[in-house]
Amino acid sequence: MSDLDAVFAAFRDATGCPATVWTQPSPQEPLQIEGGDPGDASAPAANLRPAEGTQELATASGLQIVARIPGARAAWLSLGPTADHDAARLGLKLLLPVASQVLRSQLEVSHAAQDLAERYEEINLLYSIGEILGRTVSLEDAAKTILNEISETVGARRGAIYVIDRTVGMLRPVAVLGASAPLADIAADDPHTVTARVFRTHHALTVADGAMLADAEAPIRRGAMLSVPILWASPQGGVPLGVVDLSGRRGGQPFTASDQKLVTAIATQVGTAIQNTRLVRASTEQAELTREMALAHDLQMKLLPPPQSLAPVADCAARVAPAESVGGDFYNLFQLPDGRVGVLIGDVSSHGYRSALIMALVMSATAIHARGSSDPAATIGALLVSLADELRETEMFMTVCYVVIDPRAQTMTWCNAGHPHAFVVHADGESQRLEATDPPLGLVDDAPHAATRAWRADDVLVLFTDGISDARNAQKKRLGERAVLEVVTARRAEAAWRVVDGVFALVEGHMGAMPPRDDQALVVLRETADGGRRTA
Repeated sequence: MSDLDAVFAAFRDATGCPATVWTQPSPQEPLQIEGGDPGDASAPAANLRPAEGTQELATASGLQIVARIPGARAAWLSLGPTADHDAARLGLKLLLPVASQVLRSQLEVSHAAQDLAERYEEINLLYSIGEILGRTVSLEDAAKTILNEISETVGARRGAIYVIDRTVGMLRPVAVLGASAPLADIAADDPHTVTARVFRTHHALTVADGAMLADAEAPIRRGAMLSVPILWASPQGGVPLGVVDLSGRRGGQPFTASDQKLVTAIATQVGTAIQNTRLVRASTEQAELTREMALAHDLQMKLLPPPQSLAPVADCAARVAPAESVGGDFYNLFQLPDGRVGVLIGDVSSHGYRSALIMALVMSATAIHARGSSDPAATIGALLVSLADELRETEMFMTVCYVVIDPRAQTMTWCNAGHPHAFVVHADGESQRLEATDPPLGLVDDAPHAATRAWRADDVLVLFTDGISDARNAQKKRLGERAVLEVVTARRAEAAWRVVDGVFALVEGHMGAMPPRDDQALVVLRETADGGRRTA
């Protein structure tokens, strides 16, 4: 409240009238000074707590005016006591909106700090579990650690992870926490247990204390129970692999929608790990491995957001073509506050499964980090912190360019960590490179930087990876960056998807029958007719 104290002090120096802000944390607690100087007055609420409006008190020292400060907090503004009644009334008129704004700002900062802490905890948990799963080929080895991590974050004292054994149709517990007795297997078609129901319906379920009780789940039931399916996203739809059960929440609090969302995200990671384990076990049969690799490709492609997600603000098109079944080229798209859009492209060094794992971690982390800030440098800095250990241990690095476009302000801000192929093509055909602001992530630990320039409604943003410009033909001749930009320039007035089609047609025509040497990714974005410039 230092700013408010300064205002109140200046007001008292000018008028001789003290001003004070009082707050009440709860109805059972007394008022306390939040800011200002009460002078010779005791808390005005000792005898008066006005709910709304303004009340004037005659005291031995003069007039005292007390008014409820609008807002979510229980707070009052007190002027006086003073013999100068006009000064007190003028002070109320001047200082009440100032106090209201300061308290509102304090509340927003408090909420933002709390949300950031919760987000950080979620990011840390997701990254930790991804790291655990990435270093083991056996879910049984990691399940206990994963269950402990989940339970600690959501505050559950009891829980279990079940995995389906399809040969006998039984859900078998592979990890148990805090059970009062050994857990038995549960039949997948059991009509009574929450676990079997969630497995069959593929939908998470929160069951209240005392509801849907079953003997098989009694050892882990205490209070409400959250049950989430472990699914693997196949091209034919979600394939159930198991269930995560959590119960006995500290303080007896119910599980929230946020808890369910977090556990669902973790269950998806576990589902991928289970499937990867089965792929390893089946790798002796080449035909089976080939089929599963195709499914892994489809799964990775599903991590990429649809370009239509930026409508109606922007017309966007994108395509990723891995050199193998999976790869390390990726993009991400974000609808940001106030009509802004974020476009991110990245290229993990090398390609194949190792880079694909890094890519998956990046997609998960950026989806959370981008919600916390519209500053590209802050988002990329948070991403670097999340991935620093993984990049260091794998001796890998990646180039990333993240662009935030504000159509209303007609500006674009970008953070370019060593990504060479980032351009803006203007209506007159001139192209300008978005220069690198930092080296690739994984090479240094310095905080990233951002740059800003003007953005015009007829500009076209073009981001691609070096797999496109380095495409080789049978004579090993590179396609080159200039040829790509010539296609974009020629089609700059067309829809974004036509630009993407044109570039990939150029690449395929240049390579002919030659296989790609590297992953290829391209994102093209232009404004729609209104460009998000409509006022709210």
